[in-house]
Amino acid sequence: MDEMIKKRSKKAGLPPGTLIHIGEQRAGASKITVISYDDTQFHEEELKTVEECFPYKDKPSMTWINIDGIHQKEILEKLSGYFGFHPLVMEDIMNTDQRPKMEDYTDYLYIVLKMLYYNDEDNKISTEQVSLIVAPHIVISFQEGLEGDVFGPLREHLRNDKGRVRKMGSDYLAYSMIDAVVDSYFMIIEKLGEKIELIEEELISDPGTKTLHEIHYLKREMIFLRKAVWPLREVVGQMMRGESPLIHDGMKIYLRDVYDHTIQIIDTIETLRDMVTGMLDIYLSSVSNRLNAVMKVLTIIATIFIPLTFIVGVYGMNFKYMPELEWRFGYPVLWLIMIVIGVSMLIFFKKRNWL
Repeated sequence: MDEMIKKRSKKAGLPPGTLIHIGEQRAGASKITVISYDDTQFHEEELKTVEECFPYKDKPSMTWINIDGIHQKEILEKLSGYFGFHPLVMEDIMNTDQRPKMEDYTDYLYIVLKMLYYNDEDNKISTEQVSLIVAPHIVISFQEGLEGDVFGPLREHLRNDKGRVRKMGSDYLAYSMIDAVVDSYFMIIEKLGEKIELIEEELISDPGTKTLHEIHYLKREMIFLRKAVWPLREVVGQMMRGESPLIHDGMKIYLRDVYDHTIQIIDTIETLRDMVTGMLDIYLSSVSNRLNAVMKVLTIIATIFIPLTFIVGVYGMNFKYMPELEWRFGYPVLWLIMIVIGVSMLIFFKKRNWL
């Protein structure tokens, strides 16, 4: 967070539209891939320069240009100059802490999404910003990372001509990408739900300081997840209600389905947040119960030794005339009395269900 603030402070005083990369520094050159298709043909290739994707602007077939790595501002400047994108759009693309949103620039739509991953090795959620520019017959996606995304199944559908995507336009392709991002949220929620169940079992059995740290970490993850999903509902709703000619009326039924999924995810997140909040109370109760159990055992032990301590104290007094001291069986009888007292008290506690 401190590093992000430092980078944002570099933009202070600069004119709007100045391209400065704000986000995690990436090594290596950006990767540009192009998929061009219609209902009869399919073409996929990786481009070496950004100029190679310019001819696809005037092709009648659908084109998906994907750029992995947005740290090279020269690529964005050339795209903006050739395709006529607004400088503020390019600025937002390089600013990777954007809130999910949609902006209508008449000739094209600009959409920001948050793509989430769950790392099984360290049990943490990582995020990546995805920016989409939706224009007639073309969709350009900008990904913050250089490797990996959630669009693998969509690419397979395009290669194998499965579903409607090869027969539809840019609005359907954008919908498919949004749907893939939303579907990945369900996997994240499932992982978090499993983790919450494990922590709940640990809370009942043996809570410790580590458990408390995991609860606080889950609370932060829920807040982080909510910030990524909640604005997405507004984005999909705006696409449904908008009057952009780029989104046809037939797409609204598909967008309504994604909207329902976002509502379902938000409801699940709120439920999990309530569960995590209640887990802190369970932790305090468990710690208190364990402390009470320890105090109960110590109290019973102390109670048993009170009469025994009294007897030992009486016979520890330095009086000269104590008949029991001269009695041959005084020592074993005294031990017998103390044992009987201790056992009798244990039986009494057991009958009263204090043990």
